Amino acid sequence: MTPSTALLVDAGNTNTKIGLADDSGLFTSYVLPTDKSATPDSLGLALSSMVAHAGRSPAEVASVTVSSVVPPMDPLISRACERYFGVSVRFVPRDVTVPLENRYARPHEVGADRLVTAYAGRLAAETPVVIVVDFGTATTFDCVKGNAFLGGLICPGLFSSLRALSLDTAKLPHIALEAGHGGLCIGQSTAECLNQGFLHGFAAMVEGVGGLLVKHLGEPATILATGGFAERLAPLCPSLSLVRPDLLLEGLHLLSRQGTVPAKDE
Repeated sequence: MTPSTALLVDAGNTNTKIGLADDSGLFTSYVLPTDKSATPDSLGLALSSMVAHAGRSPAEVASVTVSSVVPPMDPLISRACERYFGVSVRFVPRDVTVPLENRYARPHEVGADRLVTAYAGRLAAETPVVIVVDFGTATTFDCVKGNAFLGGLICPGLFSSLRALSLDTAKLPHIALEAGHGGLCIGQSTAECLNQGFLHGFAAMVEGVGGLLVKHLGEPATILATGGFAERLAPLCPSLSLVRPDLLLEGLHLLSRQGTVPAKDE
């Protein structure tokens, strides 16, 4: 049997997202809490169980491509994949270059996740100017124009802000955010006030910051949302043209297929 499955790993500060893809594209994804105390065996067994759940065998895994913003996870991922799949791991951008001109003042400071989503967002959009809004531990707004990653903004994250507020304020309850289907309503309980405040507050941030960025860029732009909460918040954000929850995994799959591609020179 010829190996044909790409294993894609997005190691983030809060969660690690796992994707499996083949020639037809990304076909499933899973989420694990990022655990820096994991061992190569515990992680390898978890990855193996996901591959099996998707109906594939370890022998079918042809490549492993990783975006990581958690350096302690890198050797764990490498050893786990080498032992359980017999495949050497390629990290972005160390081993696989993202084909975007990086205009950051200090290019090495840009997280791999931001570069990969910017690249995938540029390919997904129909306009040469793209703003990618990623709802992660932080909410990031990243701007791409043509083949150039211009930089962006890093704002508070929805769930990390909610968690901080709940931890630091004794009488505020822990809530599960529910987007609902209506517009803004005035909360009549503490839980409703929190839910409405966070949903519409972050939606207003997307609309306001997105609008300012479009004005600053000076030409029409596609505003694209990704991340775990993107689909639920999108109905409250009219400016969002596209919603791609797994954009980073899609970008990793594209990079895994094309190998190492040199960035465009200035």
